[in-house]
Amino acid sequence: MAEGVIQDFLSYLNLQKRFSPHTVKNYQLDLQEFFNFVSDKGKNDFDVSEISYQHIRGYIANRMEAGISAKSANRKLSTLKSFFKHALKNNLVKENPTQKVKAPKIPKKLPVFIDQTQTDYLFSSYTFKADFEGVRDKLLMDILYQCGIRRAELLGLKENDVDIYNLQLKVLGKRNKERVIPFDYTLKRSLENYLREKSENKLTNAHLLVTLQNKPLNASQVGKIVFTVLSGVTTAKKKSPHVLRHTFATHLLNNGADINAVKELLGHTSLAATQIYTHNTIDKLKKMYNQAHPRSGN
Repeated sequence: MAEGVIQDFLSYLNLQKRFSPHTVKNYQLDLQEFFNFVSDKGKNDFDVSEISYQHIRGYIANRMEAGISAKSANRKLSTLKSFFKHALKNNLVKENPTQKVKAPKIPKKLPVFIDQTQTDYLFSSYTFKADFEGVRDKLLMDILYQCGIRRAELLGLKENDVDIYNLQLKVLGKRNKERVIPFDYTLKRSLENYLREKSENKLTNAHLLVTLQNKPLNASQVGKIVFTVLSGVTTAKKKSPHVLRHTFATHLLNNGADINAVKELLGHTSLAATQIYTHNTIDKLKKMYNQAHPRSGN
């Protein structure tokens, strides 16, 4: 019976909640892992209503003992909460067993971001190759930093999502929610240069960012490009596309941007998700300290 309930839930996520295929797949993998864990405990044929909070608590504990992070454990628990909430709504269970399971505490970490002097160097002095791939890679970095979009959003960009005349980018975010992001003339020039190179190389794929084989860039390729470029400008351990998203938000807020505007640009549904970027850089703290503390020497 569990398999049928899982499929019904996944259809609900896909058709009614309009989750992306990638997100639905993650839900499916989490649920399959959980029910495989329950089966390993001797329940090869069971009804979803038989699942108790002890099963769920044991599963989460087992996963954390296997080495997954508290954040990953919370995501798996969130999947189960959504699943059993849906099952309760459809009268498949009498109560939601996840309500008695406490979520693992996640250590608070500040977002990793690139210092503004390093991003200035990236776009003024870093040497990109003079060929098509170099022009493309510079544009890729420029979009991630200037627009703060997610890697999946970048991969989904089509040429017709770019409005060069009005200096804006249409992005399809989570849950298929569209938003429009403005950009400046430097990115406009990068886009025009890239589109010219793309045309000269007879690359006709509708996706904005493509390979010389006329195929859209994939997630792995984007990750490698960002890692390679950031390795030339920073010693930070983490060098991912999301670091540039963190950098985008941090630099905006550090330079006086309204947090609600940043929330809209990032495509966050909750202001709490944006507030993690209201941290201060150590340089900003030192400056404030030197200006305000009576014993600072200034």
